[in-house]
Amino acid sequence: MNAFSEACESHSNEPGSCPTQELLSRLGDKWSMLVILALARADHNRLRFSELIRNVSGISQRMLTSTLRYLERDGIISRQQFAEIPPRVEYSLTKRAADLLTPVKALLDWVEANWPGIKTTRANYDRANSTD
Repeated sequence: MNAFSEACESHSNEPGSCPTQELLSRLGDKWSMLVILALARADHNRLRFSELIRNVSGISQRMLTSTLRYLERDGIISRQQFAEIPPRVEYSLTKRAADLLTPVKALLDWVEANWPGIKTTRANYDRANSTD
């Protein structure tokens, strides 16, 4: 048994509760990792909502709000509200997120190293499977 199946096996009496599947689904969704990376690239790993909207291309306000709530719930980001006029809210990475950035960096390095070959493979596949 490997680490992935062990994590799910230890929760087998809780229907639908595989932590590996649950967290990979959350962190691997379309927006979560892009939000995390935007915060990682920001000064002091902090951004306001409007800055996140600008830094995560294509995300809607509704989807950003939802993504931020899920990431806050999981302890990946923290939300700090300032008692100012107008009100100011900043989102920042937590220690848990900082730990997550190590394997994410390895994944990004892998993507960068393999992207040219992946593009070539895709083009070859598309040519071989063209319906034209």
